[in-house]
Amino acid sequence: MTQQPPPAGPADPPDGPAPPALPDRVALTYGELDLSTVPAFAGGFINFGYWTGLPGPAGRPLTEADRVRSEQDLYRLVLGTFDRPQGRTALEVGCGRGLGSALALREFGLGTVLGMDAHPDQVARAREANAALLAPSSDASGRLTFLLGAAERIPLPDGGVDCLFSVEAAQHFRDPAGFAREAARVLRPGGRLALTTFFARTREAARVLPTVLPPYADGLDVPHVVDEVAATLTAAGLREVRVRSIGDGVWESYDRYMSQQPDLRDEWPRRYLTAYETGLLDYYVLTAGTD
Repeated sequence: MTQQPPPAGPADPPDGPAPPALPDRVALTYGELDLSTVPAFAGGFINFGYWTGLPGPAGRPLTEADRVRSEQDLYRLVLGTFDRPQGRTALEVGCGRGLGSALALREFGLGTVLGMDAHPDQVARAREANAALLAPSSDASGRLTFLLGAAERIPLPDGGVDCLFSVEAAQHFRDPAGFAREAARVLRPGGRLALTTFFARTREAARVLPTVLPPYADGLDVPHVVDEVAATLTAAGLREVRVRSIGDGVWESYDRYMSQQPDLRDEWPRRYLTAYETGLLDYYVLTAGTD
């Protein structure tokens, strides 16, 4: 008798169709280079962080613990936009190592969290980093899943989730309108979307940013204009689209933390504050819902 392979468990769910090929720089950065190991992203969440409410006196040196908390607090800010998330199903688009998906499950009472990433290495890392939660013996068993999928081709059925969130991933999207249509499709009636990342303020700023910041010049990031991204959400049928700037809680403290790093070999990461202060980009939270 031929032995059949065991069925996929919660730590190894079947993925949907292969997502479109990633741009070379994105594939390299989140594959071989593994951005989550860079000291600037201590803790592995891979975001600039939301720095308000840190303990201690203003102006004190910022620690690695502060850096990790800032990354977690950015997730908390986004997840806090969901009204009564307890027991609901949520999807994170661009989950990376899945630490934010785990935080969402642990702190916000969600019934199920699906973490999705377009890079297979990141999906593998998410499953490894969260192995304890994925284990059959865990209280979270069956409630946390990681899958391969692209923002513009989400491998979920129509109306499959109540909440959709994305933290510092939309700057990589090559097709924001496609993402908006997919978000509207997979959200149930009354569902909510919340995403946060950095966007260009204007079309002119979008033209200038590649001359200021290498991630725009080398193809890692795309200088999407915030109002245009918001317009794609409206065009996809999402309602109550709101845009909120949170740059005052991101850029100055991030830059101060970076200025304290003795191993900062390149100065360009500190240009984000300059780009913010000169009106080229800002950090935003966008929210929307379905009827």
